[in-house]
Amino acid sequence: MVRRPALLCSALATAFALVTAGLGGVEASAAPTGEHAPAPAAAEHASHRTAMPPPPGEWVPVEEPVEGIEPNPAPPFAEHREFQANCSVSHTASDDPIVYPGMPGKSHNHTFMGNTTTDAFSDVASLDTGDTTCVVPADLSAYWMPTMYDGDKEVLPVGPQVIYYKSGIRDHESVRPFPTGLRYVVGSPNQTAEDFIEATEKGWECGDDYENDNIPDWCAEGSLLNVRFQAPSCWDGRHLDSPDHQAHMAYPVVENNQDVCPDSHPVAVPMIEFKMAFPVDGDTSQVRLASGEGYTFHYDFINNWDEATLAAMVEHCINGGLQCDTRGYDQFHPEQGAVLNEDHELP
Repeated sequence: MVRRPALLCSALATAFALVTAGLGGVEASAAPTGEHAPAPAAAEHASHRTAMPPPPGEWVPVEEPVEGIEPNPAPPFAEHREFQANCSVSHTASDDPIVYPGMPGKSHNHTFMGNTTTDAFSDVASLDTGDTTCVVPADLSAYWMPTMYDGDKEVLPVGPQVIYYKSGIRDHESVRPFPTGLRYVVGSPNQTAEDFIEATEKGWECGDDYENDNIPDWCAEGSLLNVRFQAPSCWDGRHLDSPDHQAHMAYPVVENNQDVCPDSHPVAVPMIEFKMAFPVDGDTSQVRLASGEGYTFHYDFINNWDEATLAAMVEHCINGGLQCDTRGYDQFHPEQGAVLNEDHELP
């Protein structure tokens, strides 16, 4: 599922509001929509903080704007066009360097993966000095999501979590790597249950119970609570960030029975998909997110891959129509080889 009309309409409405208010252009800034306003989690974690609106964001221009690649009207068929960038949890903190930059403790609590240094002050320069919990050492990107609680106890995913990089459009050959420093927010703690379901594969699921817009009250013994949430994969080619941290990105639209990027966001980039597995089972009636109900699940991303490594993975796996693992190896097409060596590095 790659069509997300509800969230796309929200992003377009934000952009329209900026223009009609006379705030258009790269110098404009406005109070973001879909912001990470702190929501009550367990009382012990949130009662001491007063919720405050986030500061306004701004349009951040990319140094070298790019144009979209004209899509092939008859692209070769590939059922899979993806690779995995699997990362483990690094730490938790009430920080958000995208929505509350330079304001430690102002956000609801987040669970961070990837770059080990991510905090309220993070930018590309600081991330360059960090280490990573991702399988690929060249992925110094920052990934984070609202922390889960079972009552007052943090629930953290165990081991590497699957982070897919896919083609969100039919013409997988036209997908380009992310520019360094691209950042955005996927979803919103203020989204509706319908918005949440549209951006997931099967909603919240555990055992044989799936398509839930909220966390179930019971999960089969021995099962994991899972969610798969997809990001927009069309970029405007002009900005690394926008006032609401979403308007520079968009979900694909359907034209001539194909998923394509809209004219407003013509550059196809990888579609990130979180596949998170939380170790809770049995009675899950007290399980919730730091941002609120289960349908408030969302996540943030700052790209800081080594450019050569990301470009090689995108070209081989996404453009090549393969179903790759973290090394860029497709077990169903072993003749295509792998991108990375056994240490997950470019040879």
